[in-house]
Amino acid sequence: MAKCWAWKDELPERGLACAGKHLGRWSALISPRLLAPLYALTGRSGQPEDFREGEFTPLQLEVAEAALAEGPCTGPELRALVGTEKKQVDAALVVLQRALVLTNAGVVEQKNGWGAIAVDVLARRWEVAKLPSEGEACRLLAATVLALSGELSAADLGGALGWRLKRSRETLDELVALGTAERRQQEELALWSASPGNLA
Repeated sequence: MAKCWAWKDELPERGLACAGKHLGRWSALISPRLLAPLYALTGRSGQPEDFREGEFTPLQLEVAEAALAEGPCTGPELRALVGTEKKQVDAALVVLQRALVLTNAGVVEQKNGWGAIAVDVLARRWEVAKLPSEGEACRLLAATVLALSGELSAADLGGALGWRLKRSRETLDELVALGTAERRQQEELALWSASPGNLA
């Protein structure tokens, strides 16, 4: 656990992994090669200011604009910039990380207590301008999780990627149609596995 706790700060700071609450309300480490497919599912262009194309509240946009203008900022710094309370800024940060607008950029030491995580605009910090189509992105992400899992259900895939069950099931069935995955029925549960030769 201590190793994972350190990795969530060290790896993004060194540019080895993207870290943040990008797949749900938990912190995840994401390989840089999977960022463009994940980003493609936002429907945005991959430019640092493209969050302006999304549907965000005025406060969420203000927080994103502050990070864009100032560079990596901690929660206290963002609160000072937008003049809003901790609870509201923290809630905005969760939404903006889930939408792949902001990402962790390392830890900044504080005068008192623990260090504070700085956030930055994801599309500025990571190369996401060359985006695949939505279908290609879904298949690549699903195939990666499938190859590393051995066998999973549509709910398992949805849990790993923060997807709804329908998207997970449809994408897995597309992989079966392409011959890169196999499906079997275990009583009432459908399970998918990577076809031989398509393992990671």
